[in-house]
Amino acid sequence: MKNKHQLLVLAAAALAAAQACAADTIKIGFISSLSGPVAALGVPYEKGIRAAIGQQPTIAGKKVELIVLDDASDPTTAGRNARKLVVDDKVDVLVGTSGVPGAMAIAAVAKETGTPLISPTPVVMAGGADTWTVTVSQPFGLMVSAVVDRMKKAGVKTVAFIGFSDALGDLAYDSLVKAAGPAGIKIVANERYARSDSSVAGQVLKIVAQKPDAVFAGNSGTPGALPYLGLAERGYKGQIYGTHGLINADFVRVGGAAIEGLQVPSGPVLVADQLPDSNPIRKVSMDFRAAYQKANGAVPNDAFSSYTYDAYLLLADAAKRTKGEPGTAAYKTGLRDAIMSTKELVGTHGVYNFKSDDRYGSDQRAVVIVRMEKGQWKLAP
Repeated sequence: MKNKHQLLVLAAAALAAAQACAADTIKIGFISSLSGPVAALGVPYEKGIRAAIGQQPTIAGKKVELIVLDDASDPTTAGRNARKLVVDDKVDVLVGTSGVPGAMAIAAVAKETGTPLISPTPVVMAGGADTWTVTVSQPFGLMVSAVVDRMKKAGVKTVAFIGFSDALGDLAYDSLVKAAGPAGIKIVANERYARSDSSVAGQVLKIVAQKPDAVFAGNSGTPGALPYLGLAERGYKGQIYGTHGLINADFVRVGGAAIEGLQVPSGPVLVADQLPDSNPIRKVSMDFRAAYQKANGAVPNDAFSSYTYDAYLLLADAAKRTKGEPGTAAYKTGLRDAIMSTKELVGTHGVYNFKSDDRYGSDQRAVVIVRMEKGQWKLAP
């Protein structure tokens, strides 16, 4: 039997080995909606970050450990997962999640615990800018403004809004209000529904009664198809628009013929092969497609997996400029500062530049308008 001294020596050696391993590993706490109503976005998010890690398994000479938790499309669970990852798993950075309410819950934990958060989803925080959170998703104002520009060019004078009865719906509606007024477009309805609803017949009846030139939906994922299905059932012949939250295979499958002609904003990645060779986003996007196919055995058919791919590119770029050892508070602060000082980083959805007072890194280079044509998204003329 080993004596007490020998046991202490062995324990100290084991602790030293564990500390050395931790210092050599960047730990990513990844939260996504792998089940529930937002899974149509959450599953691609996980596939995207795994493709990125497969392509670049080490960062700045350090190993990468990915810890994945499912929030089941529930914001409360998302916040609880974030706290577990920070407190119990000692992650250096958080990435997630798939819905705006959940992303807001994670951002609150990130701010409280001093942990950088790279969100693939828009984040709206009370009290102004939060220096611990950035998002690689385009700001809704930028994307909705591009849609309103299309409306104006098409001669739209009146538009009806229908969206989720949550933070995403509020964000989309507020963005529409800000863009529509200066464009001379009147908003004639503001209808809402829950992500878990199975029908929006009542809301659609109210919209059709207003006879709007166009309908704009502020929603995402598979539940986003409901308004378009309802409008088609009622024989609505006006123009239909939506957000970048609709670009996924399940939405296209469920929407079917009802979404023919739908126009939405997108990051350039969706039409990368239609971009000129001189556009730097084309090469990164084609690299993403190759990495995704290698990791998942199929080509991507959504615009969401590439957001988490971009999140990893952002993390990798920042980590190369961060001093210190992972697993420490000083490292997390240094990583946050490096992320916030990112300049002209080319991703699949745009070219990222961050400032301490702005959590969004996108500009006009991050937006194209695509149109649904016979089950395929095409670059709108």
